[in-house]
Amino acid sequence: MADTPRKLTRADWAKNADSWAGHFEGKTLGTDVTVLFVEIEEAGKGARLHTHPYDEVFIVREGRARYTIGDQEIEAGAGDVLLAPAEVPHKFVNLGPGRLVSTDIHLSPEWIQTDLE
Repeated sequence: MADTPRKLTRADWAKNADSWAGHFEGKTLGTDVTVLFVEIEEAGKGARLHTHPYDEVFIVREGRARYTIGDQEIEAGAGDVLLAPAEVPHKFVNLGPGRLVSTDIHLSPEWIQTDLE
């Protein structure tokens, strides 16, 4: 089965038909990568402090954000790529103006998250 192509439609992963926000778990496709499509419209909003038992890669596609990864604060904009190592607490907030759009890659077949806030 690992050598069989698979397809998900937008209805399989998107929050709604008009948005790129949503996610799919890798196990749905038989792979070890889970992908989140993040869209945050409002400045000051984002993800609360949390950890994962695997690495997470953030690809900022549009907008600006402040990422807190461990004890470092990193401002990132469109085209920047960041890594949150496994078990390192992290969070982010949309700095605005405008929306934040990112693709977040979880190096795991399923989304596992421990919220700290």
